[in-house]
Amino acid sequence: MSPSPAGSSPWVALLTLTAMEIVLGVDNIVFIAILVGRLPPSKREFIRKLGISLALVIRIGLLFVLSWLIGLTAPLFEVLGREWSGRDLILLGGGLFLVAKAAHEMHAKLEGPDEGAKAGPAPVAAVGAVLAQILALDIVFSLDSVITAVGMANQLWVMITAMLISVGVMLVFAGKIGDFVDRHPTVKMLALAFLLLIGVMLIAEGFGEHIPKGYIYFAMAFALAVELLNMRMRKVHRPLHLHAGTEREVASIVSGKGVE
Repeated sequence: MSPSPAGSSPWVALLTLTAMEIVLGVDNIVFIAILVGRLPPSKREFIRKLGISLALVIRIGLLFVLSWLIGLTAPLFEVLGREWSGRDLILLGGGLFLVAKAAHEMHAKLEGPDEGAKAGPAPVAAVGAVLAQILALDIVFSLDSVITAVGMANQLWVMITAMLISVGVMLVFAGKIGDFVDRHPTVKMLALAFLLLIGVMLIAEGFGEHIPKGYIYFAMAFALAVELLNMRMRKVHRPLHLHAGTEREVASIVSGKGVE
């Protein structure tokens, strides 16, 4: 491997890589939060933790098969003058899946339930189907995570430790983030838009066009900050509207006009 860009000290590499892995883990947390929201409440926490744990197992497993991982960058075939590798195909497939999933969820949120399903409860997804989707995207996100780790550190123990710490952080905060997203429909739509952007980025990566993730993370962080301000504003002003409405109703009753 080439010398670590994080510096000669393994501790500096560990700190830098851990921070990077936590940021990269945002993808997984958001995707899992969207999927487990369709499960029965009693099973959400277990599936959430299982999905994140599977991501850790996949990432550590990839680290121990670095020769195979490096081989994924070797060209497999050529189409229209462009060489395609195994990594390109995985990123392209993962991106298409993520775009399709995010678009489907957005459509469901915007259109609402079908006519025949309006009277019944919200549909509940099968645990196996949700777990299969989490596992599929875990592989794509893990590939990105491990490639980042290999480029930033020389020692295997540094990579594994950084992944253990980052997954620990994900386990602690994934439930809170998932519950927050599930309680606020506008934030959930924002999360779906985030997944859509990540899917487009993966497709671009599959075609060999590198898009720095920092741009996407900054844009989504800014959008989230604006949405949090909007939520705060709605919380502050809603009681004022309710109070004004109550005063009008009381005045109407006192004047004998009644409430329309």
